Amino acid sequence: MFTSEKTHNRTVGCVDIKDSQEEKNKIKIFIVDDHPIVRQGLAMLINQEEDLVVCGEAEDANRALKDIGALKPDMAIVDISLAGTSGIELISQIKERHPGLPVLVLSMHDEHLYAERILRAGALGYIKKQEATGKMLDAIRKVLAGERYLSKEIMEEMLCKFITGKPETSGSPVDRLSNRELEVFQLVGHGHTKRQIAEKLHLSVKTIDTYFAHIKEKLDLKNAAELLQNAIRWSKDAEQRGSA
Repeated sequence: MFTSEKTHNRTVGCVDIKDSQEEKNKIKIFIVDDHPIVRQGLAMLINQEEDLVVCGEAEDANRALKDIGALKPDMAIVDISLAGTSGIELISQIKERHPGLPVLVLSMHDEHLYAERILRAGALGYIKKQEATGKMLDAIRKVLAGERYLSKEIMEEMLCKFITGKPETSGSPVDRLSNRELEVFQLVGHGHTKRQIAEKLHLSVKTIDTYFAHIKEKLDLKNAAELLQNAIRWSKDAEQRGSA
C-alpha cells in the first residue's frame, strides 16, 4: 500500500535518530494503527519528507495515550479499528487531554460511515487506506494547517445538511447506532461470531450480548438471525459504496 524509492539512515521513533538536532526541528507525527505493516509503510512515506518525522507509534489506545503524552507530537494519525478502545473513542480522549493536537483518521472503511462521527469526536480529516499512497501527504499538510480534509462528496453532503438543517433523506437507520455498536455491527456483517468479536475488541461475550440487544432495538430487528442478515447486507452495500 505504501511505497517509497528513498532510503533513510534513521530509526522510526523519537529516539536513536542520527542528526538529532536536525530532527528536533521537524514536525513530529504519531501513528496509531494495529497493523505493523501499515505503521511501517506510513512511516517510510512520512520520513522521506524534509520537514516531517514519525516520532512514535502504537497499536492500541492505552499505549497511544501514554506515548502521546510523553512525546508531545505535533499531529496524530489514528485508525478507527483498534483492539479494545475504538479509534473514535481514542480521538475523543486525545482531544480531551491534548486539545490543540490535530488528528487525521486513516481507515479502510467507507468515509460515509464515519466522517461525521470522527469530526464530532474532534478529528480534522479522514482518508481511506486505499487512497493513502497518493493523498496522504496532502492530507497531513492540510490537517497540520488546521484545515479539514474530506472528500468533495462528503463535504457537499455536510454542507447540504447544514443549509437545510436536516439530514438527507437517504440517511440509514444504522446512523442511530453508537460508535461501538456500529463497530460490532460491522464485525457481524463480516462473519465474526460473538466470541470472535469479544476477543477482537477485548470485551466479554456478555458485553457483546448487550451490544447485540441495543442494535436489535435501534434497528427494530426481532432476533439474532435478522441482525445477521441485515449486517451482512449492510456490509456488502458499504463495500460497494467504498469501491465506487
